[in-house]
Amino acid sequence: MYDIKALYEAKSTANAVELLLQHPEAVIIAGGSDVLIKIRDGKLAGKELVSIYGLDELRGVELDGEENIRIGSLTSFSHIHKDPLIKKHIAVLGEAVNMVGGPQIRAIGTIGGNTCNGVTSADSASTLFAWDAIIEITGPDGIRCVPIEEFYLGPGKVDLRPGEIQTHIIIPKASWSGYKGSYIKYGMRNAMEIATTGCSVNVKLTRDKQTLKDVRIAYGVAGPIPLRAKSTEEKVRGRAVNRETADLIGELVLGDVNPRDSWRAAKDFRLHLCQTMAVRAFEEAVARAGGEISG
Repeated sequence: MYDIKALYEAKSTANAVELLLQHPEAVIIAGGSDVLIKIRDGKLAGKELVSIYGLDELRGVELDGEENIRIGSLTSFSHIHKDPLIKKHIAVLGEAVNMVGGPQIRAIGTIGGNTCNGVTSADSASTLFAWDAIIEITGPDGIRCVPIEEFYLGPGKVDLRPGEIQTHIIIPKASWSGYKGSYIKYGMRNAMEIATTGCSVNVKLTRDKQTLKDVRIAYGVAGPIPLRAKSTEEKVRGRAVNRETADLIGELVLGDVNPRDSWRAAKDFRLHLCQTMAVRAFEEAVARAGGEISG
């Protein structure tokens, strides 16, 4: 039995905004894989819910007129994993979300719900950080777009204001064109497991595949929110694609991350994971980009 005060079903994005303004204490529910568990556990017991699950306008993946990839926030993990545009341009995102939960969770869980939870362990989050994703938000004042790094405000907190809902996730063409990536998740099990640590690396190589033109390194569970290893990126950008650069990445990322001790893993172990996973994800991303780690 679920203790729910009332359930309001939105008929459109505009209607969802209206319902949230009329019921300011209400909680948005989409697939329900997180919200219903919190209600059952008593954390959200007695809450009003605004369901946006029926809004097909917020589903699907498409290229807009500028060839930016637009992902509807209600698009399920299983849909993203199978989508032809995702496979063609940003396959690593499909691989990452296919590690979420089990098949049933992936069928109903939405990428918008995953990011709006604001948790650092979300498999989609670190991958989206590596793609320089932009969060599209619709509210009483219209649409605003926020870089994903600014969307995360703290553990479990995101930049959603009263009456607002996340409507799309945008990957700009400049962020995906010419890039290849790899995501590695470490957990005690291969399925139904929250990440102990996750690392996503995207690379763009020069035409001859010998030089690292650009690199983005992102982590989950390496800090209170997902993060980018910005100083490491700056120091290795422009370096030769070789073993020395790969090993240097492993050393430098330790200065960018700040994991904590928890019952899942000790801080020292997570630091080891951050180091090892960055090197392995970099090696795989280079291989996917047609390069080879020499030396």
